[in-house]
Amino acid sequence: MNFVGTLGFSIVTPFLVILVTQWGGNAVVYGILAATYSFFQLFGAPVLGRMSDQVGRRRVLLLSQLGTLLSWGVFLIAFALPTTTILNVESRWLGDFALTIPLIVLFVARAADGLTGGNVSVSNAYLADITTEEDRSKNFGKMAVSSNLGFVMGPARAGLLGATLLGEIVPVLAAFIISLIALALIQFGLTEVAPSPISETLEQSSGCDLYGQEQKSAYAVQCEQANGTGAILRLPNMTALLTVNYLIMLGFSFFYVAFPVHAVEGLGWSVTEIGTYFAGLSLVMIIVQGPVLSRAAARYGERQLMSVGGLALAVGFASLYSGSTWLIYCSALLIALGNGLMWPTFMSVLAKASWSQIQGAVQGLAQSAGAVASIVGLVAGGMLYVVLGAALFPIAAITIAISAILVATYRSSSD
Repeated sequence: MNFVGTLGFSIVTPFLVILVTQWGGNAVVYGILAATYSFFQLFGAPVLGRMSDQVGRRRVLLLSQLGTLLSWGVFLIAFALPTTTILNVESRWLGDFALTIPLIVLFVARAADGLTGGNVSVSNAYLADITTEEDRSKNFGKMAVSSNLGFVMGPARAGLLGATLLGEIVPVLAAFIISLIALALIQFGLTEVAPSPISETLEQSSGCDLYGQEQKSAYAVQCEQANGTGAILRLPNMTALLTVNYLIMLGFSFFYVAFPVHAVEGLGWSVTEIGTYFAGLSLVMIIVQGPVLSRAAARYGERQLMSVGGLALAVGFASLYSGSTWLIYCSALLIALGNGLMWPTFMSVLAKASWSQIQGAVQGLAQSAGAVASIVGLVAGGMLYVVLGAALFPIAAITIAISAILVATYRSSSD
């Protein structure tokens, strides 16, 4: 299911920046479009995460995937609309762009997907529910591998599908069909994990009830407001972990908003070359998150894996500043190595820092923190790229390096 969902989005990714420019946008508009998903996810993910703690993961995953399916349907409608300009903008900081009708519809589609975009946090909570303490790092690595398999196959198929006479509409139609398949997989292939609400009382009913002396039932709780944000933040190491999560997503957001535009405008790459780069990056990441991470997790502690991974990521982002194609491809190896070691390990640590009754709430809060970072990074990154160009990549590297330094202070049971 995770693979199919990622495959659908990655098929469209190589074309998205080109569609935005064709419909009147620029790097800033592309960043705001990407941030739109994260902005609405900021509200949807915590609600869906907490809901999954109460009603079960599978039902919430169905709701989330249905929202994704509807968003691709709205996306398809944009192709049928005239490219009529609503507003022209000329600005030093925002650049020059036109706001057109298809572009507005595209924003609506991303907003709808973001509002129901709790599938990642709920999937992580589901995995945490069914995984033992010892196997969490390995299984979160497998989850990441399934995502990256989608990113390997998606861009490659995007080039083939986009080469048809219908152009960019075919990859979007393929994403719609793939999302429908994912919905079917959740409905018929996923077993429900029973939620674990607090239900055991400390006292049994007594004779006082017969004489009108009502006694309120007492419940065993592990913290005040079990799924509240304040209670979650009071968990050991949680504030530091959420800060690391924020910094990682911020650095990656700078990369995701700037690199596709830089590849088209600065490097002169085609859609095929962009797709090949991301497919190669994801392929290496699969290798790292599979056998490499499995062996490394058995030999090294979580803190070491996250620190080394963060430093490799920082060097990889900094290398993108070069105009050399050879060095840019080398940076992909470092980015794949860093992310492959750091992110699955981080997700495992985050899952261990919680307890089962609030796993969905914790994952939802983490996804919200990531959504805030994405909003800031994508919007600010688009604006900074207009002014700084490729100099934005060293800024992304510094952001990731700070997270690696922070993670070096973390202590886990495996260290």
